[in-house]
Amino acid sequence: MPRVERSAEVSWEGNLARGEGRISAPSGIFSEAPYSAATRIASRPETTSPEELLAAAHAGCFAMSLAGELREAGARIDVTANVVLDEVDGKGHQIVESQLEVRARAPGLEQAAFDEAVEAADRGCPFSRLIAAAAKVTINATLED
Repeated sequence: MPRVERSAEVSWEGNLARGEGRISAPSGIFSEAPYSAATRIASRPETTSPEELLAAAHAGCFAMSLAGELREAGARIDVTANVVLDEVDGKGHQIVESQLEVRARAPGLEQAAFDEAVEAADRGCPFSRLIAAAAKVTINATLED
């Protein structure tokens, strides 16, 4: 794969407690998505948070990595990521874990081969490696019939 660069744009108004920001992607897939300190604490309709965006990125990256490992034309992969932000003694708030729930259907694939593919996908996913450098990545993977 060639070098890839992507960007996002953010504007913020106000202080942390009462301010609000807007996140946009130059691709146009989302524009002016609102976020704030409050949306980091409690999910609100039609708002986002940096953690939600990281979860989406990790799930998307892992699904692509696993698809590459499985190489099955008929494989169906569903990944849900849950990113955990918590207060760490003396270090403030930080991402402490990304939990992946993986479900796949791949006709004819044996469980052992699936387990190996999941491990290889984790090693091959740039977001898994990035998160694992500072936090825990857990994967619960299920091969469905």
